[in-house]
Amino acid sequence: MKIGLFTVLLADMKTADAMKYIAGQGVEAVEIGCGGYPGDAHCKPSVLLNDDKALEDFRQAVFGNGLTISALSCHGNPVHPVKEIADKFHNDFIDTILLCEKLGVDTIVGFSGCPGDCPESRHPNWVTCPWPNDFLEVLDYQWNEVLIPYWKKTAAFAEAHGIKKIAFEMHPGFCVYNPETLLRLRSAVGPIIGANLDPSHLVWQGIDVPEAIRYLGEAVYYVHGKDVRLDSGNVRKNGVLDTKGYGDILNRSWVFRTLGYGNDLKYWKDIVSMLRTVGYDGVISIEHEDGLMSPREGLKKAIDLLKEVLVKEQPGDMFWA
Repeated sequence: MKIGLFTVLLADMKTADAMKYIAGQGVEAVEIGCGGYPGDAHCKPSVLLNDDKALEDFRQAVFGNGLTISALSCHGNPVHPVKEIADKFHNDFIDTILLCEKLGVDTIVGFSGCPGDCPESRHPNWVTCPWPNDFLEVLDYQWNEVLIPYWKKTAAFAEAHGIKKIAFEMHPGFCVYNPETLLRLRSAVGPIIGANLDPSHLVWQGIDVPEAIRYLGEAVYYVHGKDVRLDSGNVRKNGVLDTKGYGDILNRSWVFRTLGYGNDLKYWKDIVSMLRTVGYDGVISIEHEDGLMSPREGLKKAIDLLKEVLVKEQPGDMFWA
């Protein structure tokens, strides 16, 4: 396994400077944002696809610092009910596919997206319960009329351009938000669809992450390194569904933390062990969204924890068995 980084936390740095800094911290691979919600500060596909000099400069910034590209990411909502918004996210995703093809990258990380409740909607509608029955009608529309047709078509385009893995972050607010919904879309679209396993979003939903990994098995295509802390007092009062701003750390039921500040070292060792058990030997891509420490301090602490818990060597023969 390798230590990776989702580079958006260094959006204030130029690409070459950011890659040099990242390599100097002991990071081995980078996940680079190409649009959508996290932006494209280090990688603008619309430029790199049309400017050979800019593309070569980008390659040099990454590979010249001894880094590899674990994935390009494009976290958006291409099934947004407002066509202009959906088209922007869709076009970003298509450009990301084409840039992957030029760079020889076969993995894209993103969101499934969430439609509205009908063709006339103006906002996405995330359904979380089956009653009143209106909600089941919404889910039927979202999945069978919008989500599955969209991803069948887009996945076919991606596969034709060399993409082997579309790794969806299971993120509440979108149709794919847990292992069950991830596997539902994978079953409908095909094995190009898999999971970007971000433990933080699973923990606050009450999911046991090692068990989720066991359940997903070979569908684990990518892993984010991000932690979350549940505030037991606030959870006891209000549960885990929380719409207060992320900056209201004192009163929220849960907040994102850097690795080791939500769950202990043993928990992360269990995650790594289960990843290896199901055959995942890829990158743990650090994603910093900790409101209590700076990006650079959070990154350093996350790297230190991963150095402790990652398994680097192959196990070899069980000579004792």
